[in-house]
Amino acid sequence: MKKIFKIYVLPLAMLLSVTGCKKSFDELTQNNNKPNSVPASLLFNGVLNSLPDLPDGQKEIYSQYYLYNYDYYGNNRYDFGGGDDYYTTLKNVLAMEQQAAATGGGAVNPYEALGKFFKAYFFSKMSLEMGDIPMTQALKGLDGLEPVYDSQKTVMQQSLAWLESANTDLDQMVKNPSGFGTGAGATLTNDIYFNNDLSKWQKAVNALRIRLLLQLSKKTTDTDLNVITQFASIIGNPAKYPLMASSADNLQYTFVAPNNYYPQNPNNFGQSGSRKNSSATYIGLLTQLKDPRVYVTAEPSRDRVDNLKQSPTDFASFVGADAGLDLGVMYNNAGLQKYSFINRKHFFSTYTGEPSIILGYPELMLNIAEGISRGWATGNAETYYIAGIKASMASYGIPEAGTFIAYFYRPGSTDVTGSSNYDTFTIPADFNTYYNQATVKYTAGTAGTNRILQQKYLALFRHSGLESYFTYRRTGIPVFTTGPGTGNGSRIAQRFKYPSAERTSNAKNYQSALDSQFGGNDDINGIMWILKQ
Repeated sequence: MKKIFKIYVLPLAMLLSVTGCKKSFDELTQNNNKPNSVPASLLFNGVLNSLPDLPDGQKEIYSQYYLYNYDYYGNNRYDFGGGDDYYTTLKNVLAMEQQAAATGGGAVNPYEALGKFFKAYFFSKMSLEMGDIPMTQALKGLDGLEPVYDSQKTVMQQSLAWLESANTDLDQMVKNPSGFGTGAGATLTNDIYFNNDLSKWQKAVNALRIRLLLQLSKKTTDTDLNVITQFASIIGNPAKYPLMASSADNLQYTFVAPNNYYPQNPNNFGQSGSRKNSSATYIGLLTQLKDPRVYVTAEPSRDRVDNLKQSPTDFASFVGADAGLDLGVMYNNAGLQKYSFINRKHFFSTYTGEPSIILGYPELMLNIAEGISRGWATGNAETYYIAGIKASMASYGIPEAGTFIAYFYRPGSTDVTGSSNYDTFTIPADFNTYYNQATVKYTAGTAGTNRILQQKYLALFRHSGLESYFTYRRTGIPVFTTGPGTGNGSRIAQRFKYPSAERTSNAKNYQSALDSQFGGNDDINGIMWILKQ
C-alpha cells in the first residue's frame, strides 16, 4: 500500500507544483529583493548631486585661478579633450518627471518644473563647451541610438524657453501650493540646496536665464532670440521674475563632515598643499586693484617676505605664476617659494571649507550690471555693480568698514588645523576707499563694462566651474596669458572636443556636425556659433 502511495501521489504533487507556478519569463527573472522603480525624490537627489563643479579640479586651471607646478599631478595646458557628458544625468531627469506623474503629480508639479531647469542647465552647459549637440532626438534609448545634432542656436533657444516655462510653473506653485496633485509626485523632498523651498528655486531659474542671456551677447541682433527684450523683461518685472535678494539665495553645494569633505582638507594637505600655486591672472588683478580679498584667498610669497624682507601684508608680496611658464621653470620657482600659495587657513584647515556656488547672488548682480551697462535695460548699472562686489567681499568675512584678521601659514609648520601655526595680521578694510580708486569705480561705456567683468572674475574664484573661462572666451576679460606651459601653440582653446564615443556610436551625425561647424575637424580652436558676431 505504501508503494502505491509513492507511485501515484508523488507524480500528482509534482504536476500540481508545476501548473501552480507557471510564470512568464519576465516574472521569473524579476528580483523581488530589488526595487522595480525609483521614486522621483531619489532621482531628484541624484540629479542635485550632479549639478556642482567642485573646486580643486581642472576647470579652475582653465580659468587661470590656480596652476599645477609639478607635472606628476597635472599640467596647465589647453589641449582640451572631450567635454562633459550629462546624458546619463538627463535620463534620470526624464525618469524623475515620469515617476512624479505616475505617483500623483499633476501636469504641473515641482519635479516637472525643476526638470525644465535641469534640462536647460545641462544641455546649455554641454553646448557652451562643445557647440552643436544632440538634444531633440537624444535620450530616446533604443528608439534613437543615433541622434541628430541640434544647432547651438536651437539648444540655447530651447534652454531659454524651458527656463521661462519653469518660472511660470514655479510661480503658480509658490502662490498656490495646493492643487498640483495628491501623491508623492506632488511634493518636493530630498532637496539638499533649498530645503524644498520652491521660491528659492524660482530665483535660481531666473539667475540661470540671466547668465545664458549674457552668454549670447554677440547675438543681440538675432530676432529669433530677442536677447535684449528677454533681459529687459526679467529686470523690469520682479513680480513675475523674482531674483536673488542676497547671498542667502545662492544655489550652492555645502560640504558636510564626515559624509563629504571639501576637496582640500587636513587629510590631504601633506600631499597637495604645495603641488599647485596661484596664478598671476588672478593674483595680479587683486594686487593691481589693492583688493583685500587677496589676504583671505592667498598667502604672501615667502621669498618676498623672508629673503627680500617685504611686509607680508604688502600687496607686492603676493605673486602669482604666469600660466604660460614652462612647468619646469614654475616648479623650480615654486620650490624657492617665489609664488603665493592658496590660503591654508581658508581652504585647508577644515573638512567643510566654503560652499561651492553653482549660481550665486554676486554673479547675478554683476551680470545684471553688465547687461544694463550694455544698454539692454533701464536701471543703474553702478548699483548692481557695487552690490556684487560687496556681496563677494562679505562672503570672505571682509567688513565694509573695520578690520579683519589675515592668517598666513607659518613656514615649517605641519598642522593646518592648529591656530598656533599661523601668523596673524589685522587688516583694515574700507569699501569706499577701495571703490573710489580710478581702476575700480564704475564709469559708463566699455571701460565700465570691463570693470564689471573683472569683478565677476574675482567673485567667481573657485566657483561655478567654467563660467569664468566662458566669460573670458566671450569678452577677453581678464587677459589670459599663454606660453609653453599652456600648450596648444600658445593659444587658449575655444572649445572642448566631443566625447570619443560619438566617433563610433554616432559617426554619421558626428561628422555632419563637424562639417557644418569646424571644417570637418573636431578642432579645439574652432569658433562655435555663439562666439561669432
